[in-house]
Amino acid sequence: MVREPLDNSTPAASPVVAAEREINGCWVVRAQGEIDCDSIDPLFIAMWQAVAGHEVVVLDTSAVTFADSSFLSLLIETHQQTQLRVAAPGTAVTRLLRTAGVDRVIRTYPTLDAALGPPSPSRSA
Repeated sequence: MVREPLDNSTPAASPVVAAEREINGCWVVRAQGEIDCDSIDPLFIAMWQAVAGHEVVVLDTSAVTFADSSFLSLLIETHQQTQLRVAAPGTAVTRLLRTAGVDRVIRTYPTLDAALGPPSPSRSA
């Protein structure tokens, strides 16, 4: 009996930064996938480059499926440097922000379009 070799290779993980571009004067970074201490470096670099050149940074988190404390730390540091708007947070991001108690400090918006508009007088969740 002839056996085919097993493919034990792990598929390459998707990049955590899916896109970066300027929209309506805001710099938009689109994050995706599982973001943890092992995968955050590209997002960290993208966010710090955004902070260096833009007053308003929008982080589209609609495709983030998991986020840990390293992601939370990045959000807090970014918030301290610029006007950060978190767009379309899913369950994982919303839970992380609420558990840490920063959901009252970091502005979240239900959609990317809402985050690109003028800042709301009260927080959106």
